Amino acid sequence: MPRPPKIANPLPQKSKRKSPPYPFVLEALAPLHPEVRPMFSGYAVYIGDKIVLMLRDSPKIPEDNGLWLVFAEQTEAALALTNRPKSLRKKLPSLRTIGILGGVIKHWLLIPSDSPSFESDALQACELILTHDPRIGRIPESRKSRKPKKQ
Repeated sequence: MPRPPKIANPLPQKSKRKSPPYPFVLEALAPLHPEVRPMFSGYAVYIGDKIVLMLRDSPKIPEDNGLWLVFAEQTEAALALTNRPKSLRKKLPSLRTIGILGGVIKHWLLIPSDSPSFESDALQACELILTHDPRIGRIPESRKSRKPKKQ
């Protein structure tokens, strides 16, 4: 039996990918010309070769939605959760571990989107990035092997 002919869809297909959530974060980081790339269930934000954060707003595991802040070292992330005088806990009171990571990746912490201080904490994190705080951001292994970009 012959197959019926295929009919081309006259309507263009819309991309399932939407724009990154929390656009105020990208607006705050605009002076540094951030690069935004899809990553897992969110959008990774790079400044140069460093990944500094990920923006996540997914219906799967919504308690881990928000701004995932990337620390240079896991010891810095651990210190950020303490109440020591120079701790980031003072500047980012809603900072916590990311449940979906199960404690395996310890240099990422979350500013949860359901926190009452989400927007102010997210903007404070942006301020740390804008001032090139050495505790924030790391070069992923995949970018370490790249040759430096010529300008």
